Amino acid sequence: MEPTIHQFYEALFDLIGLLNQPQRDSVLLREAGVSLDRALLPLLVAIGRKGTIGIVELAGLVGRHHSTVSRQVAAMARLGLVTRQAATGDRREHKVTITREGLAIVQALEAARERLVQPIVARWDPEDWQTFVSLLRRFADDALALSVKRKG
Repeated sequence: MEPTIHQFYEALFDLIGLLNQPQRDSVLLREAGVSLDRALLPLLVAIGRKGTIGIVELAGLVGRHHSTVSRQVAAMARLGLVTRQAATGDRREHKVTITREGLAIVQALEAARERLVQPIVARWDPEDWQTFVSLLRRFADDALALSVKRKG
């Protein structure tokens, strides 16, 4: 029987709910051996993925208001995890770049994520894991492309 959109969304919401649990971030930080305010975690990871990103774009990625993100980026800059600079075209917009120290934390978080996910997929066939990751990437890419088309 073919899965329904309803079944897809049930699984997706279960997964999003699981990933958004505050204690999951605490477990991840502990596993990574990192001391960081949980509120900064998704921002630092997003900046690490992008390398350099504008505050407004970053706010959109993490679903927060740009003024909140700006304050949180300032806190990360004080910790030496990121640097901020005015964008060349618009002095009101700031770009954020991850530092070597920030990148080291992101890499520790990625290694910890791998250790935490491994027991979940340990009994999966490697082909199933590859198919799952490929289809998830395809779904994300197609959803992002459609989102861009609808904005434009």
